[in-house]
Amino acid sequence: MELCNCIEPPWPADELLMKYQYISDFFIALAYFSIPLELIYFVKKSAVFPYRWVLVQFGAFIVLCGATHLINLWTFTMHTRTVAVVMTTSKILTAVVSCATALMLVHIIPDLLSVKTRELFLKNKAAELDREMGLIRTQEETGRHVRMLTHEIRSTLDRHTILKTTLVELGRTLGLEECALWMPTRSGLELQLSYTLRHQNPVGYTVPIQLPVINQVFNTSRAVKISPNTPVARLRPAGKYMPGEVVAVRVPLLHLSNFQIHDWPELSTKRYALMVLMLPSDSARQWHVHELELVEVVADQVAVALSHAAILEESMRARDLLMEQNVALDLARREAETAVRARNDFLAVMNHEMRTPMHAIIALSSLLQETELMPEQRLMVETILKSSNLLATLINDVLDLSRLEDGSLQLEIGTFSLHLLFREALNLIKPIASVKKLYVTLSLSPDLSEYAVGDEKRLMQILLNVVGNAVKFTKEGGISICAFVAKSESLRDPRAPDFFPIPSDNHFFLRVEVKDTGAGINPQDIPNIFMKFVQSQPLATKNSGGSGLGLAICKRFVNLMEGHIWIESEGAGRGSTAVFIVKLGIPGRLNGSKLPFVPKGPGNQVKPNFSGLKVVVMDDNSVGRMVTKGLLVHLGCDVSAFASGEECIRAVSHEHKVVFLDVSMPGVDSFEIAVRIHEKFSKRHDRPIIVALTANTDRTTKDNCLRVGMKGVVLKPVSVDRMRSVLSDLLEHGYLVETQ
Repeated sequence: MELCNCIEPPWPADELLMKYQYISDFFIALAYFSIPLELIYFVKKSAVFPYRWVLVQFGAFIVLCGATHLINLWTFTMHTRTVAVVMTTSKILTAVVSCATALMLVHIIPDLLSVKTRELFLKNKAAELDREMGLIRTQEETGRHVRMLTHEIRSTLDRHTILKTTLVELGRTLGLEECALWMPTRSGLELQLSYTLRHQNPVGYTVPIQLPVINQVFNTSRAVKISPNTPVARLRPAGKYMPGEVVAVRVPLLHLSNFQIHDWPELSTKRYALMVLMLPSDSARQWHVHELELVEVVADQVAVALSHAAILEESMRARDLLMEQNVALDLARREAETAVRARNDFLAVMNHEMRTPMHAIIALSSLLQETELMPEQRLMVETILKSSNLLATLINDVLDLSRLEDGSLQLEIGTFSLHLLFREALNLIKPIASVKKLYVTLSLSPDLSEYAVGDEKRLMQILLNVVGNAVKFTKEGGISICAFVAKSESLRDPRAPDFFPIPSDNHFFLRVEVKDTGAGINPQDIPNIFMKFVQSQPLATKNSGGSGLGLAICKRFVNLMEGHIWIESEGAGRGSTAVFIVKLGIPGRLNGSKLPFVPKGPGNQVKPNFSGLKVVVMDDNSVGRMVTKGLLVHLGCDVSAFASGEECIRAVSHEHKVVFLDVSMPGVDSFEIAVRIHEKFSKRHDRPIIVALTANTDRTTKDNCLRVGMKGVVLKPVSVDRMRSVLSDLLEHGYLVETQ
């Protein structure tokens, strides 16, 4: 075995050095790549860390350095031994330091994040909190100013005070140099300078509403900065100064759809006023956001206050107008009442004054008619009676119409014989129809009640008026009267949509149809037939007489009886049919039917004899006293006539059976005389029957007569037949049946 005397070299071989460099470059590259990742993590977690761009730049530098070492793994070349040793040593040291740095950052970064960044975060948060507190304080200040302004604005409801207060308070709160309000003109085409703070420009200056700057402000609810050189912002006289910033805001105005303020235009929902605010001149002050918000809120508050003021102003104006109208209406009502009273007083006087001579004419004519007369004389007397009765009917119609129109006429409800009423009407009409050779027929339905509850007198008046008209305007043929209970389906009439009859168990509706073969009526004249003083019949029949009041009165009586009346005709010469429906009660089912019903007899064919009947007549009018005495003497009575109440009271004795008192004597209380006559006799059966003889037709007179114990009221004029009927009732029943 051969011994080797080789000595180990003190340095590694070249291949080993290359291997150490290779390993060192790998670890250097690994460390260089890990350090940027850690820095990126640090930057991401430290949101408030400053100089992030430096860390990013440093990370990029390290990455590039690591990339060069990574590239060296594929670019190794042989060097001199000394260079190789130096490079190996430096790379080993670099690898150790790089790896140590990378490992150290893993522990340092959490500490940095928890210490340095927290302090900076707190500082930033504190600054942000300061800004928020400042904003809150600004908002509170703005809110305080808004509340103050709102209180000042709402403290009054006068619109002029509201607007002036708004300008003054805004000027004081915001330190304005000028503040102005432009209102739309009545035409709505211009804005007029209406209010200013400093009064530097004359009020009344106008600008067109279509200016671009005005449209810009009107199109938004926010306050808008505008140029100081615009027409609406020229609020100061021209001069050498730098104008301050100007803002403008719209003020919505109330929509006046149902009323109009006396000096404001009629506004729509898109009409606005314009408020312009200017900061002091020659200053660097600018508008802040909270100041603009204050202006916007105040503009809205002004709009609300103006709407309230407008409503109050209009309501006050409407109230004043209503008060004026009420005063005028009250004055008109009093004048109308005075006119109605004057008319009624006039009619009452005329009624009394006309009935008194009519009483003499009809009474004496009826007396004359019962004497022996030549045919010519009898014809003249009958003509006088006919004309007198026509005049009396006209007087009654005028009085009835007057009382119907002023509402003073009331129905006199009582139980009566319905069948007897139709037969009496037929008996009254037949003689008149027979003169004209006309037939009159009456048809009563089997289901028509014998008795009814209602106003017998007014129902008779309606029937006689309607049938009388048919007779009057019929030359040949006749008249047929048909009465029956109206069924539910026949109650409604399309010509009267307001007529709503409602049947009940206590009432029924009587339907009466009067058909004639007379002159007929033109269809165009039918709507006017029930008007006052209207006669729509052909001229050929106008000589039949009449005032044109009959049907007008009938219509009003029918309305009082909750009914309806109308006329049907196919035209002139074809006749006509008058139809009326009235509401009547069923006896025994109404409180009003408790009045005693006394049936009227058919009338004696033999005239009653009143011979020896002692009667007293008191009337201050000599003609009336003479006429009444003549009627009674003609009937066989023993009459004592007196002109004064004292004479009458002294003369009345138990032998006198009937006393006729004129209750319309001036200066004499006839009611007191009746009471004193009753007091004169202690025993009731010794008292005479006292009857009022009067020309007054009002209900009050009748009620007063019955109140003092009189047994009836006889209305002038009185004929012989009427007086005969009165005496018969008094002797048979002790009172006048129709009066009760």
